[in-house]
Amino acid sequence: MRRDERPYDTSEGDDEIAAIESQWTRIWEQAGGPKGRADRVPRKAEFKIMWPYLQKLPKGSRVLDGGCGLGDWVVWLTRAGYPTVGLDVSRLTISKLQSMFPEMEFAVGDIRATGFAGGSFDAYFSWGTFEHFEEGFDGVVGEAFRVLKPGGLLFTSMPFVNLRHALRDILLEPWRLPPQSERRRFYQWRLTRAELAGILSRHGFAVEDVKIIGKRQGLQRFIQHAIGLSPTSTFVRGLALVLAPFVPKVVIGHMILAIARKPQGAT
Repeated sequence: MRRDERPYDTSEGDDEIAAIESQWTRIWEQAGGPKGRADRVPRKAEFKIMWPYLQKLPKGSRVLDGGCGLGDWVVWLTRAGYPTVGLDVSRLTISKLQSMFPEMEFAVGDIRATGFAGGSFDAYFSWGTFEHFEEGFDGVVGEAFRVLKPGGLLFTSMPFVNLRHALRDILLEPWRLPPQSERRRFYQWRLTRAELAGILSRHGFAVEDVKIIGKRQGLQRFIQHAIGLSPTSTFVRGLALVLAPFVPKVVIGHMILAIARKPQGAT
């Protein structure tokens, strides 16, 4: 498991939740909400993995989106017949989503202590959120187990320690300079597939699979670091598209996605 940091932003203060809320407030202000994003949900790798599982659940099964961000998944899944609760710490984000979609359910809350009753949901998904707590995974994974019904499904994605990262750490770590005067703060944990599976298993989940996703995104970030261009530039996106078929996922994949189930009879 690797620890990633980012420069300290004085406007965020020292409180972890306040920093996350501030970050998502900026994202909302830049993106302006879900707009047409909900229509793009079925094209995402996470959806293609999760959707066959959800389709086996009865229509009307209740789903939780932990760290719902701009709310696009909540909108799409609710309209598809799977009423989804969007939970996020950003009060601005949630208030705007509640105003835009009054017929849907959005709530302000911390995914380590959601406030929902135990066994409230048939499925729970969280994309790129569990890894952002410096104290580790006990709170978020334990709460996910608690709010799921027996037999309920958990889908969670986290940053992947791919082969490129592993080699970089082995080759470059001994030569890293001592920490500079720049103040930095914790950003995220990065895991291997075995580490993610182990964390979920220790909290009672039966892990069905851990898949590598985000190969093109990983390539874009590699090109960014190699030649200093923005990962969202047209050139970098095009080059990543061309290279993707030739690079194994284990070398360059950006994220891993686990599918796990709360065992029947568990409380």
